[in-house]
Amino acid sequence: MDLQTRKIHFIQDFLLYANSSILSKFEELLKQEREKVLEKEIKPMTIKDYEEKIKKALDDVKNNKVKSARILKKEISTWK
Repeated sequence: MDLQTRKIHFIQDFLLYANSSILSKFEELLKQEREKVLEKEIKPMTIKDYEEKIKKALDDVKNNKVKSARILKKEISTWK
């Protein structure tokens, strides 16, 4: 059984049998799993990385590789 089918079966069973207690347990489990994923994805930036990003940003400003907020807002208003 593929993952998509398993998800559908799980949701169907959950909707049939879940009560407040079961729902609370799943909410807590989901919260814990979400936190684990975020911990893996979010890594602190080193001072060296931070300084390099600042240097690049300053170089971009110096070399006119940035847009003003006014121009950016005007561009965004044309997006569809």
